[in-house]
Order: sequence, then C-alpha cells, then structure tokens
Amino acid sequence: MLEKRVDQDYIQAMKAKDTVRSGALSYLRAMIKQVKVDQRLETLDDAGVQAVIKKQIKQRQDSIEQFEKGGRTDLAAKERGEVEIMKAYLPQEMSVEEVRELVAQAVVESGAASIKDMGNVMKLARDKVAGRADGKLVSDIVREKLSAL
Repeated sequence: MLEKRVDQDYIQAMKAKDTVRSGALSYLRAMIKQVKVDQRLETLDDAGVQAVIKKQIKQRQDSIEQFEKGGRTDLAAKERGEVEIMKAYLPQEMSVEEVRELVAQAVVESGAASIKDMGNVMKLARDKVAGRADGKLVSDIVREKLSAL
C-alpha cells in the first residue's frame, strides 16, 4: 500500500538524516493524514494517496515558477528536489510521443472536425491517459491536433 510505503521511506530518511527527503515526506504524510481526517477515513487507498501527491506536485510546480520569476533559484531548486522525491510514488509517466498517439486515437474515435470538439476529445484522451501524463500537456497536444484539422 502506497501510504505505508511513504511512512516507511520517511522513517528510513530520518534514520539516514536525509533532511530534504524526510522533510518532503513528512509534509506529504501530513497532507495524507489531513485528507483522512477530512473524509473521516481510517486509511486512504492508493488512488487517494496518488491524488494527494499530484496535488502537492502541482503546488510545488507553481511555487517553482513563482520563485524563478522572483529570482530565487535556491528555493526553486529545493522545490524541484521535493517534486522528484514525490514523483517516485506515482506510476511511470507517459512520454510525449505516447500521449500524442493516444490523442490522435481520441481525435479519430470522437470524429472531431475542429477546435469546437475539444471537450469530447479531452474526455476520451483523459480516459486513455488515466493520470499517467500531465493534464496541461494533454490539453496542449489536443489543441495542437485540432488546430491542424
């Protein structure tokens, strides 16, 4: 179970005195616990834990962008390190080419003729990708494909 794996890795990081890893995992454990309390759950299934991890990665990516705009490369680098630690708990992401193939299939299946059909194509593409690629990447590729029609 993913939640237990995060807990075990946190303990190992603490024993190894890996402050970056233990800090990231400590925060992640706190967010998982918060979701469990909010939803009155005893444990969180793997899909729930992955949703928490994705949300945390998204927040950190937004922070990285803000830090870079503010010239704080040191803080941006710290956030990047935490993103990499958290990504290790998610399924392997698809390559851009794999996403392009799935989007092309979705365009054909939906019978899309223009950019107006983006909603239908996105729904099919999201189902095919199943969380293994960034939603913004999928959206950009769908827009690119439909604009070329």
